[in-house]
Amino acid sequence: MGKIERVFAKVVVQWRWWIMVVTLLTVLTSASGLRFLTFNTDLRVFFSKENPQLHALEELENTYSEQKNIFLALAPKNKDVFTQRILSGIEDLTEAFWEMPHADRVDSITNFQYSRSDGDDFLVTDLVEDAKSFSKDDLEKIKHIALTEPLLVNRLVSPSGHVTGININVLPPGETLEEVPEIAAYARKIADDFRIKYSDIDVYLTGSIMFDNGFGEASQNDMSTLLPLMFFTLLAIIWIVLRSFAGTFATLIIVCISSVTGMGLAGWLGMSLTTASSIAPIIILTIAVADSIHVLVTIFQELQEGRSKHEAIVESLRINLQPVFLTSATTTIGFLTMNFSDAPPFRDLGNIVAMGVTAAFLYSVLFLPALMAILPLNTAQNKGTIQKCNRLADFVIKRRKLVFWSTLIFIILVTAGIMRIELNDDWVKYFSTRYDIRRSTDFVSDNLTGIERIEYSLESGKTDGIHDPAYLATVENFANWYRKQPKVIHVNSFTDIMKRLNKNMHEDDEAYYQVPDHRNLAAQYLLLYEMSLPSGLELTDTINSDRSATRMVVTLQYTNTKEQRELDKKARAWLKDNAPQAMFTYGSGMSIIWAHISKRNIKSMFGASFGALLLISVILIFALRSFKIGLLSIIPNIAPAVMAFGVWGLISGQVGLALSVIVSLTIGVVVDDTVHFLSKYLRARREHNLDASGAVRYSFNTVGTAMWVTTVSLVAGFTVLSFSGFKMNANMGIMTSITIMLALFMDFFFLPALLIKVDG
Repeated sequence: MGKIERVFAKVVVQWRWWIMVVTLLTVLTSASGLRFLTFNTDLRVFFSKENPQLHALEELENTYSEQKNIFLALAPKNKDVFTQRILSGIEDLTEAFWEMPHADRVDSITNFQYSRSDGDDFLVTDLVEDAKSFSKDDLEKIKHIALTEPLLVNRLVSPSGHVTGININVLPPGETLEEVPEIAAYARKIADDFRIKYSDIDVYLTGSIMFDNGFGEASQNDMSTLLPLMFFTLLAIIWIVLRSFAGTFATLIIVCISSVTGMGLAGWLGMSLTTASSIAPIIILTIAVADSIHVLVTIFQELQEGRSKHEAIVESLRINLQPVFLTSATTTIGFLTMNFSDAPPFRDLGNIVAMGVTAAFLYSVLFLPALMAILPLNTAQNKGTIQKCNRLADFVIKRRKLVFWSTLIFIILVTAGIMRIELNDDWVKYFSTRYDIRRSTDFVSDNLTGIERIEYSLESGKTDGIHDPAYLATVENFANWYRKQPKVIHVNSFTDIMKRLNKNMHEDDEAYYQVPDHRNLAAQYLLLYEMSLPSGLELTDTINSDRSATRMVVTLQYTNTKEQRELDKKARAWLKDNAPQAMFTYGSGMSIIWAHISKRNIKSMFGASFGALLLISVILIFALRSFKIGLLSIIPNIAPAVMAFGVWGLISGQVGLALSVIVSLTIGVVVDDTVHFLSKYLRARREHNLDASGAVRYSFNTVGTAMWVTTVSLVAGFTVLSFSGFKMNANMGIMTSITIMLALFMDFFFLPALLIKVDG
């Protein structure tokens, strides 16, 4: 194998100009695929076609109507919605939103369909018509009606009347990826115009459409701010370590063309970027540094020992080709396991990074040595780092028993933090408060209504069954049960309409505010009411076509995914014990899908990661030609990720969608240092006939500098992600940095002590 490596290295140096030309053509061809990249802002892209909760949601939406909305909250500074000026402004806004592209329905307190009896007549009209003409008594009457109407309070108006909302249901056709940004921009334009005209009213925009758009804006913001920061960070680290303009310049070229290749190939493959996959360039940039650093550090070490430039390059490739290949292969395997994720964006992230890492390997062992053979080099590398590595080696060898047992105890104690972890998420808090969508959503949650919803399609089991008094009574009991649950702020039930109609038909006598007790009366009431509704405000979002089922929407306030799963579980238990079998159903809606995806994703990813670790271990056994050393490598490869979750359990305790892919994301990165350390260790044992202690010292001397430099580079790169205002990316960056630091700790302390103990 050594002969093959040496021959390969000599060929690279000899054919350096051709290699550079071919590399340039490859990069240009790949880069041309960038023009095909698109950006998908739809939140539903996180759910695979196989997701059972998504199937349930699509079935619910096919039965009733799709619930994609923009919610606009209005907060008068005088804290009173019910004035001529404010109500008139709401009327104007309601009409303006009807003109918004793809608007399907607009609901506000002004166009609420208020039903009442007037002698022998049954009337259904807008609650507010021509507010400018209202007297003080009219305003008080409207306020009383609105603040006593269950369908409005904590949904479109606060209990005190200081905040109100307008809900716009939007049905974009899904023909282009620009629809959501265009709708969001249109809504913002209406809101901005309203702010100018009504400066005494604060306006807040939220809703699923705004969240979809917010995901896209967060990604674009990360790309425009974090990438430059990443470049500066890597440039500083490389220059400090290498003290070489040529080395720094060459490394930056490698990381840039690796990232361009990965993203360009993604474009050729027709991938759409999402919030999760858009960070791929940052990850590729970071990982590509590691390969380059190992090759360059060895080149400069060989130059310091008196070799010529070409001899130093050949020796560096001879020493590093195998470990760099192994680390690249294992890193690629780790990212490819992300294809087992239940969230397609993480699959794309894994595939894009895998392509970028593969490109980085090829460029590092072909283009980088060829370029270095052309550029002028000096030997101004900082020797202090090598001396520090030698002192660390002396300490570990001399105190190997203390190091071994103390690090083992540390591993056990830190890993114990896993016991505090729970599978939980809060998708609203994915955005930091620097984003308007987060501030608006927090205001709406604090002052008006909740954002998280659980939806149910309650079947009667037969056509026209929703008129059955027994069915109505069960639905009413279910709604009342839900209203008593903690953190439930509103329940939108069909029975609220029927109770109001029953009261209307009895001259608005409050004693009749209950579900009708006769089937025919219920059917007649509903028919009369529907005939009185204007176009666009029909009950198709509440009643299915054959009148066999109704939709019930439960709005929650300040809940996380764990609480939502538990609440839905309790609801299913109630239905099983108190409702007919036909009515039993699972909760649905975007909130409940998010509540399940992190749990599903962690289970699938842990299984895939375990399989990847076994595969990597088998590869290392054959590549290192040592069954014993290959098995030993499992410990430093798996421990950092486990310990990282332990640390996360101590500092946070909650693992959500973003952290469910951490093991797969860090497998290859963690294996990197282990492979380099073990390959040098075995080289010392086989080529130099050193004992275990001597081989450990040799590993520290030859690869220690590169290990800590790559670790610093990787940690710096992923720490850049922690500055993201998008929690999914920020947490991923923090957790990955913790894992990589623990990996270096394992390879500098536990692994050497373990090798001496077992292989001594």
